[in-house]
Amino acid sequence: MDHATSTNAAVQTQLDRLWSLSPGADILGLERITALLDRLGNPQHRLPPTIHVAGTNGKGSTCAFLRSAIEAAGLTAHVYTSPHLVRFNERIRLAGRLIEDEALAALLEDVLDAADEGAEGIGASFFEVTTAAAFLAFSRTPADACIIEVGLGGRLDATNVLTHPIATGIAQLGIDHQSFLGDTAEAIAGEKAGIAKAGVPLITMRYPRSVTQRVAEVAQAAGATVLPTGTDWRFTVEADRLIYTDTAGQIETPLPTLAGPHQPENLSLAIALLRHQTALSIPHEAYTAAALHTRWPARMQRLHAGPLTALLPPGSQLWLDGGHNPAAAAAISATLDAIAHPASGAARCIWCWGCSPIRIHSACSPPSPASPPRSTLCPCPAMSIIPLPHSPPSRTTSGWPRIPPPMSQALS
Repeated sequence: MDHATSTNAAVQTQLDRLWSLSPGADILGLERITALLDRLGNPQHRLPPTIHVAGTNGKGSTCAFLRSAIEAAGLTAHVYTSPHLVRFNERIRLAGRLIEDEALAALLEDVLDAADEGAEGIGASFFEVTTAAAFLAFSRTPADACIIEVGLGGRLDATNVLTHPIATGIAQLGIDHQSFLGDTAEAIAGEKAGIAKAGVPLITMRYPRSVTQRVAEVAQAAGATVLPTGTDWRFTVEADRLIYTDTAGQIETPLPTLAGPHQPENLSLAIALLRHQTALSIPHEAYTAAALHTRWPARMQRLHAGPLTALLPPGSQLWLDGGHNPAAAAAISATLDAIAHPASGAARCIWCWGCSPIRIHSACSPPSPASPPRSTLCPCPAMSIIPLPHSPPSRTTSGWPRIPPPMSQALS
């Protein structure tokens, strides 16, 4: 989400200014971010070697694996990701550490003041100001590498002012943000591939043929070299090992500790990104460290002892994930199948699903695990809660899931 609060008064003052921004908030484009960065002295041209990652799902996990591998190699990395979960500071990591409140307040003030200069200002959006702030902070602080996660799409995303990354990558692709990116998988893929740069390797995953072709067309037009999985690199999962192979050789790592059958592919993408650039030297053992020690909260995260788990029957597990589109729902379902139906015996699974109305109209209802779960409702402020019954959610004549009654009625 874009809204943020802070216990630090100076930070909150700037967050209030940031939250008040409305012009350009729902418009993609590079004009405003380019103008804003120009007022700030174009810090995007003074970053450490940068890896730029797009994708519908998995790009955040890929960035987390990248950071772990780089740091395990004894190097430091700036990281820019979105959105934040709890604190705005999570978006900007300086040389391995979340930006401190004092530095964040001054940084946002500088960028917001620059955006407000002139009779009408630039009209920069929340994300554009945040991106400019991150680039400015990264340009002022030494580090060995920089990892940038695309916010939305790619071609017109505010992060796409980067001109000379050392590698670019596209994680899994799917249908999401159609009002911005298009209604087909091919159109969305074309927007994501817009981060391709001349002479820079574009590392991609396995997609349907038409999507692969669209990515290749956009990359070719940009002068980038596409290195897809299955051709220039590949991976397999054997027992408890991930085996990655490319023209330079083979790497074996343990399976990622991040839960889900999709995470080996995200780890492999991170390995491929690092193996197809020359600015950073990453030893093999760093990839093992990335597999074992990467943490990425709210991505199939098991919550341990605390106030929520205390409400559950003994022996229960509580898992949290922020998936918000059909492909993510399928990945969650596959992961829950493994969790709720281990070889030792089946377990009952209860879904609690909250989403905003716009997500309802994206038809992002999760599929049921192999054995039907018991459905439930739970409070979720400012969101609509969809109970997942034993069969797929009922749909209106327009094809979208019905919105349930208010919580007071649903629980009466």
